[in-house]
Amino acid sequence: MPHSVLLSVLEKLTNRSMHTRQVYLQHCDQMETSAPQRSQVGCTNLAHSYAAAESDEKNLLRQTQSTPNLAIVSAYNDMLSAHQPYYRYPERIKQYALKHGATAQVAGGTPAMCDGVTQGQPGMELSLFSRDVIALSTAIALSHNTFDAGLYLGICDKIVPGMLMGALSFGHLPGIFIPSGPMHSGISNEEKAKVRVAYAEGKVDEQVLLDSEEKSYHSQGTCTFYGTANSNQMLLEIMGLQLPGSAFVAPHSPLRDQLTEEAIKVLVNTSLKQKTGLGYILEAKNLLNGVIGLLATGGSTNHTLHLIAIGRACGWQLTWEDMAELSSVIPLLTRLYPNGKADVNAFHENGATPAVIDTLWDEGLVFSDIQTAYGSPFDSARCFPSLRESHLHWHKVSEIEKDAAVFRNASEPFSKSGGLKRLSGNIGEAVIKVSSLSQELGTRITAPAIVFQSQLDIQEQFKAGKLQRDFI
Repeated sequence: MPHSVLLSVLEKLTNRSMHTRQVYLQHCDQMETSAPQRSQVGCTNLAHSYAAAESDEKNLLRQTQSTPNLAIVSAYNDMLSAHQPYYRYPERIKQYALKHGATAQVAGGTPAMCDGVTQGQPGMELSLFSRDVIALSTAIALSHNTFDAGLYLGICDKIVPGMLMGALSFGHLPGIFIPSGPMHSGISNEEKAKVRVAYAEGKVDEQVLLDSEEKSYHSQGTCTFYGTANSNQMLLEIMGLQLPGSAFVAPHSPLRDQLTEEAIKVLVNTSLKQKTGLGYILEAKNLLNGVIGLLATGGSTNHTLHLIAIGRACGWQLTWEDMAELSSVIPLLTRLYPNGKADVNAFHENGATPAVIDTLWDEGLVFSDIQTAYGSPFDSARCFPSLRESHLHWHKVSEIEKDAAVFRNASEPFSKSGGLKRLSGNIGEAVIKVSSLSQELGTRITAPAIVFQSQLDIQEQFKAGKLQRDFI
């Protein structure tokens, strides 16, 4: 039985969203037909859509009533280490699809920019805007009406929220997200920080700093700190939109390849069933599970914006007040950099998102009866993947021994309330990551207010040494 606070927030969200959710579902119903949409497309259109396909694929694509055609929407580029592994994914996905009686086509690509590259540069001003461009790009990719389901290849900050928003504009289509996994751990965050401080103090030169940064960001895969990209992966799992335990498996490992094929297999199974589209699946409970996961892991504050936008894309009127109310009862379960010393590889070794779900489940602090994009009951999200004799095997995450410095059960958390808090006062409101604060500071913050006209104004004040004091 869910905690009373969870039920209270659910009721408020449901009542507040009654009209907008109804309108959205009517939109999905109008788009969904009794037969795959490919069967409604004219012959000329169909011939155009698979003119470049191989002959065996053409034969299957002609069978519009019985053979699912999967849309691949990819955010691949080889500048982002997290997205570089996606280079070969379309080729593999097509092979897996054929193996399981389906076809797959690259429907379109989306932009994928990295805040870690653009920070401090004018391009950073495009970062949040890029989310909506990605949403539009995803929707355009799906707009040909020649697909029965969607496969979404995206990892980083604005890409996953944008892709999900775009997918929800075709919410009648089933879909699943496929991750690429993190890079192996490099030098420790503590060591990296020491070099940065030494450079700022003029004690080491730029070459030493660059050598240090290269040892931290050193190979393909996501950056290993628990920022927005890795928070995305946790959210997708706890919302039921990605295979359990798949987020933090290393790129190109045998287990990663098996999980990718499994994602294709389960999507093929759901692709021709009615009312299995992402728009139908993403109910209020799924969305609130995303908030709960964010609070329990001290995830990126950026998601207090993204989750609201995702909710609006499918008719849910989520608010910061909902998040604040949940934060009062959701415990902080992890200490991951920048909230601790451990990285996401250590998180994976401790059970990652399945471990979070498992312990919250036991305390009634997660909605356990949600639908999933992979068709299994959400109870399966308490399981962790591994290989046994080269075959995918799922075992209970509770069997994994936990490191108390990295992960704790909900009965003995790092903090009894979540890692994020809504900060409100007489000049406005904001969200603060309390999991990054010293416990002695508390959550009541008082300081003189300073008004800036732009971020450039803040930079100038900082460089002039005028911000070496407390202020809001």
